[in-house]
Amino acid sequence: QVQLVESGGGLVQPGGSLRLSCAFSGGAFGDYVMAWFRQAPGKEREFVATVNWIGFVTAYSDSVKGRFTISRDNGDNALYLQMTYLKPEDTAVYYCAAGSYYGTRRFQDYPYWGQGTQVTVSS
Repeated sequence: QVQLVESGGGLVQPGGSLRLSCAFSGGAFGDYVMAWFRQAPGKEREFVATVNWIGFVTAYSDSVKGRFTISRDNGDNALYLQMTYLKPEDTAVYYCAAGSYYGTRRFQDYPYWGQGTQVTVSS
């Protein structure tokens, strides 16, 4: 079965950068649309970015557009999120997710999830 494992979170100062990774196993990575979501304490899980099956088409939430970049390497079964110009409001647990339909921003439409990695932006 599909398994997703995130890594790369940590503590970073405002204006800094982090690169999150998500390792995929248990299926054919290229068959899945991939996405990043995040959840801050007391808030609902929020869409961040998505990439289509072969990595050529991406979409972002307005809050991260221009600062974050989603990418995938189908040869290495890996998903990435390059985060730059981080803000305190980016603090959250970040999750990678796998699904079948490109374009959806609803977390309910992604059946496979990782355990999450904490990103804290603070001085």
